[in-house]
Amino acid sequence: MIRSWPQFTLVFPRFLRISQAVTRSKLAVASLVACALAVVLLAASQLPAGSWQPVENDSDDGIAGLELSQEVFESQQALLNDELRAIAPSAGGKALVYGLIYAPYDEDVFLRESAMVQQVLEERFGARGRIVRLVNNSATAAELPWATTLNFKRSVRALAKAMDTGRDVLVVYLTSHGGADFTLAAMNWPLKVEELTANQLREMLDEAGIRLRVIVVSACYSGGWIGPLQDEDTLVMTAADEDHTSYGCGSGSELTFFGRAVFDEQLRKSGSFEEAFRAAVPVIRQREIEVKKDDGFSNPQIYVGGNIRSALSELAQ
Repeated sequence: MIRSWPQFTLVFPRFLRISQAVTRSKLAVASLVACALAVVLLAASQLPAGSWQPVENDSDDGIAGLELSQEVFESQQALLNDELRAIAPSAGGKALVYGLIYAPYDEDVFLRESAMVQQVLEERFGARGRIVRLVNNSATAAELPWATTLNFKRSVRALAKAMDTGRDVLVVYLTSHGGADFTLAAMNWPLKVEELTANQLREMLDEAGIRLRVIVVSACYSGGWIGPLQDEDTLVMTAADEDHTSYGCGSGSELTFFGRAVFDEQLRKSGSFEEAFRAAVPVIRQREIEVKKDDGFSNPQIYVGGNIRSALSELAQ
């Protein structure tokens, strides 16, 4: 609970992000922030100074968040180094699939979705040993490297060194909350994590020289990522268009509606990203109707460049 002005300033960036995800109207966002500020000021004026003391949280529900220590920081560096050193180099005369899975928001639905996507890539495309998975989750700090933009950039570079960048395909899967400003939300409290944008992603991939790309963005308003990323060497799939939210990213969800339908269901049966997407869209629409999604159909989007279509066709065969 927020009980003071200093506390409000600490959580303000997160509150602003949530407000922007709810609506694209700057006036509405300003109204929500103003209401929150009024509540905090009223509470601060009514409560006696110094009456609140820190309380130990011994529950195991994850509310306390990440516990930082020198051991955690040192093990995190080792986890990333081990993950990047373990990437199998490209070999043979056929194109291979590599993967980079990025789940930067500390909620269990994104942790589960990242694990599911890794399994599908390994089983459907034989990508075992060629996938880097970055996750922010307080329960996995000792097991998985953190999803930060710096770790993402380092992972792109390491993957590029292992790949045949002119022949192999990199699948990038991003799963998080998304804002109406087309940024990918990041949270690993108490760490401060930079939010990823489409332009940053494009720049990293271009600098690394990775040519053939499948980029999947499972987030609200993710259709806004297509413009900055599209070219003849790229397939981009998004869970929503640029004006709508997606569904299934709540803390009680097993998987997002998009990830479940496209990857967990359709892609397990098909070697084609395009076919899986086309089959999944009506399923997503029906499920959104059943749960009474009240802000309109998420309207997942896809863009496929000519060069990546040919490369993926060979992989599917």
